Amino acid sequence: MKICANCVLPETFPGIRFNEKGICNFCLNYQAKKERIHLQKEAYRYKFLSLLDQFRGPDKPDRLFSYDVLMAYSGGKDSSYTLKILKQNYGMKVLALTFDNGFLSSYALNNIKRVCESLGIDHLLVSPSRKLLNQAFRESAIGEIYCQKALERASSICNTCMNLVKSYMLKTAIEMSIPLMAYGWSPGQAPITSALMRWNAGMIKQTQQSIASILKKIMGDALDSFLLSDRHFKLLNLKNSIFLYNLHPLAFIDYNEEEVLEKVKELGWEEPLDTDSNSTNCLLNSLGVKIHQRRLGFHPYALEIAGLVRAGYMTREEGLAKLLKEPDDKIVEEVKRELSITSF
Repeated sequence: MKICANCVLPETFPGIRFNEKGICNFCLNYQAKKERIHLQKEAYRYKFLSLLDQFRGPDKPDRLFSYDVLMAYSGGKDSSYTLKILKQNYGMKVLALTFDNGFLSSYALNNIKRVCESLGIDHLLVSPSRKLLNQAFRESAIGEIYCQKALERASSICNTCMNLVKSYMLKTAIEMSIPLMAYGWSPGQAPITSALMRWNAGMIKQTQQSIASILKKIMGDALDSFLLSDRHFKLLNLKNSIFLYNLHPLAFIDYNEEEVLEKVKELGWEEPLDTDSNSTNCLLNSLGVKIHQRRLGFHPYALEIAGLVRAGYMTREEGLAKLLKEPDDKIVEEVKRELSITSF
């Protein structure tokens, strides 16, 4: 299989083209806008600091909110590092929310407890019905419910899980009047333009409708407990004008995977021994990767890792090693049994 000579994207990735030197169009586009991306990082960092000053600056002895930020905390290395940054670098009052999808590594669960205790952060664990989630993941695995664009960045199973997480984050932030929702995405997982994004009621309704159009057919009315109700939109209309933002801080701060691992280990974080090379928290990921590769012909982490390689956060050799390492068949088979999947 032909792979870009500069990053790690294969010839099977949607929309890819190569020049005479074997470099893909994604790399060429990145080089053309590299300087603009650097300026955008600085702009988003300044925008974030300015936003913080609006509701919890040093001249404001009383905080406007009980918590500054709601953090989607999976227990992985990047979300643990993001948690540390928010608390220690920016002095934010954080509520960590863990969505237990039923397949969190035992290491991840222990890491969550240790890191939250080390940082002195309040933690909320949400454990939806295992039977319901298994049904949703099974149907996501065996069906074709997502468009190609959604599958360029994540497997079908991961898309379902993240849609449920994001919706639950929105509900919780609105109910608890928390102005920021943070995610520990790596710089390659999401574009710089998503680093700080303000929500409005129209955007939220559109997002909720999109989730419902995909997941309602496999979860039925049980999906309603994850979605916003009219009450949430009424609450949203009553909030302060600075409410409500998505935050992706690893997009605009310096990122080095070795340093990330070093810093989180200082908090008691331990590297899992039961997950694949592209996850440090979820056992479900391995099955998602295998199905994605077989069905679409490319690794669901290829775009993310290619972005990290282009930006200099990872060498091409390191990126290829992550993509070429096969998931543990034992874990894949255990997950298949749990989801009652006999073949794919």
